[in-house]
Amino acid sequence: MESDHPTHPLTGKVIVITGAARGQGAAEARALAQAGAKAIATDVRPEPDGDCRRLDVTSESDWTALAAELRETYGHVHGLVNNAGVIQRDRLGEVRPEDFADVHAVNATGPLLGIQHLAPLMPPGSAIVNVGSSAALTGYYPVAYTASKWALRGVSKIAAMELGPRGIRVNTVHPGYIETEMTAAATPAFREATIGETPLGRSGTVDDIAPLVVFLLSDASSFITGAEIPVDGGLTAHGGVKSISDAVRPGTPDTQTP
Repeated sequence: MESDHPTHPLTGKVIVITGAARGQGAAEARALAQAGAKAIATDVRPEPDGDCRRLDVTSESDWTALAAELRETYGHVHGLVNNAGVIQRDRLGEVRPEDFADVHAVNATGPLLGIQHLAPLMPPGSAIVNVGSSAALTGYYPVAYTASKWALRGVSKIAAMELGPRGIRVNTVHPGYIETEMTAAATPAFREATIGETPLGRSGTVDDIAPLVVFLLSDASSFITGAEIPVDGGLTAHGGVKSISDAVRPGTPDTQTP
């Protein structure tokens, strides 16, 4: 039986999460359910034995069907977590236009479609969380992925402005290097270099992200909208100069007097 105890800040709220079959999305769905929400987990490839509805975020017909189902079943939707995303690691001179477009379809157009179809079901006090990336705050080299996350920043800012008068908040979370299936495909050298640029000196976990998502969907953040919150161990805070700072730290060979 659900209660309105402070540990259940989302009791009675219907919240949709995309990309929720595994990894970060699955952790967010669990956290939302534990906070009392009716978490509608969706994924383009749901786990066979999981409680996850199939949704291709690039398909307008899929969003139309989901919105109709939610309207019929619940009447309202109180939250949306646009978590689904794909990575494509080609560099500027290598990426094909079709791959560039495919990444944008998932990472930028998918959230746009979600907002367009579910915002009409949202009463005042509802909230949307878009999951960006530390790549959206930097010139990270995989051009399709980085450009798509920068595009999502634009969608988020405009949505916060347009939906604010209706009492709907829109915020963006920018994870850094988080241990998931997606990052597991990166090379050891990439992982080592990224952690080396992270002031906290470690990678993140899905449980570093999920509590913030819960907070941003709850009434505790009722005056926060249009915000962009890095959850990256300080990776983007130093503007790329950590390695320089480390190199010239007193006592290193480069700074010792001959």
